[in-house]
Amino acid sequence: MLVLALDTATPTLVAGLARRSPEGTVEVLAERAVPSGNRHAELLTIAVAEVLAEAGTTVAALDAVVTGLGPGPFTGLRVGVVTAAALADARGVPALGVCSLDAVGSGARTVVTDARRKEVYWAAYGADGVRTGGPGVARPEELTAEGPVVGDPRFAERLGVEVAPAEVTTAGMLRAAAAQLADPSSAGPLVPLYLRRPDAVPPTSFKPVTTT
Repeated sequence: MLVLALDTATPTLVAGLARRSPEGTVEVLAERAVPSGNRHAELLTIAVAEVLAEAGTTVAALDAVVTGLGPGPFTGLRVGVVTAAALADARGVPALGVCSLDAVGSGARTVVTDARRKEVYWAAYGADGVRTGGPGVARPEELTAEGPVVGDPRFAERLGVEVAPAEVTTAGMLRAAAAQLADPSSAGPLVPLYLRRPDAVPPTSFKPVTTT
């Protein structure tokens, strides 16, 4: 099974291509992790084209598309989810969504990523890699981390613990989507995990306009 993996939940855009065997073994054929800031819409299609070219294949050969559902900022998530849905629809293959935090690190851990507004997105996992808490959003000072902490090391001082650098990976996304890849009929709709309202809000008052 040839799987395209996309994630735009963090400032580092990830696009990867992997082959998954019927037994669940994953071989990553090509991957791009691109510092993208707010330029997901500009860079995602380029990254997809590059990984397909590196693997010597085309969109026509895809058997499934996996996309990160966040948590993350509204615009970034929308780019990844819409792209995944469009590619899957064009090919007539499943589009599968996973929590992006599930694809960061492995085993027992707490994952933290930048949520802006001086906050972090977080999730906790047991030794079997199953999520035991979150996803949520919190100020680092208010978060009690369980086990090793991985993700964005810039929050180490505010968390009061060491944070091992880690990001979303293609292998991590396929691991998170393993049950859905084994049985695509079990997949739900692609619903982004925003966790909070967007920064942009409609105005609550209007300044009157006078004409002379």
